[in-house]
Amino acid sequence: MPNDLLVSNGKKFMWDGVDYPSGEAASEKAQKYRDNGFEVEIDKGEGKVYLYTRRVVKEVVLADS
Repeated sequence: MPNDLLVSNGKKFMWDGVDYPSGEAASEKAQKYRDNGFEVEIDKGEGKVYLYTRRVVKEVVLADS
C-alpha cells in the first residue's frame, strides 16, 4: 500500500486512494484531475501506479450558523 502523503518540490500531495494497473489508466485519470484544477504527481511502485493530487484553496466560504 502506498503512502497517503507525497512531498515533491516542497509541496504536499495526497494519494487519491486508487491502485491503477497501468500508466495509461493513471495518465487518463491524471488529465481529468488537471482539467479540474489539480496538480498531479505520478508514482510507480509494487507493480502499480499511484496518483497524488493537490489543489490550492483560493476561497473559503463560511456559512452562517
